[in-house]
Amino acid sequence: MIAPCTGNTLAKLAHSIADGPVTMAAKSHLRNSGPILLAISTNDALAGAAENIGKLLSRKNYYFVPFGQDAPDQKPTSIVADFSKLLTALEAALEGRQLQPILI
Repeated sequence: MIAPCTGNTLAKLAHSIADGPVTMAAKSHLRNSGPILLAISTNDALAGAAENIGKLLSRKNYYFVPFGQDAPDQKPTSIVADFSKLLTALEAALEGRQLQPILI
């Protein structure tokens, strides 16, 4: 589980960059076919990071805590995970399924 998962970490995962403890741990876990649960918290999720979210959504063993806009009027591109769903999302990821709905 990576919580919170920043835009920087999201980009590194999407481009298979393992240059620090978090991304190296994720890479090791994926090598053993383990699930990676991401709790996104980034101001540019609906801008620059949107492509990276899409890449990871289509990859095996990546799962997301349901997320949505936290302040659409003040920060129109910002996304944050619903941390109240963290444990339920973790249980689902361990079962190999994405908790739905993913967008809240």
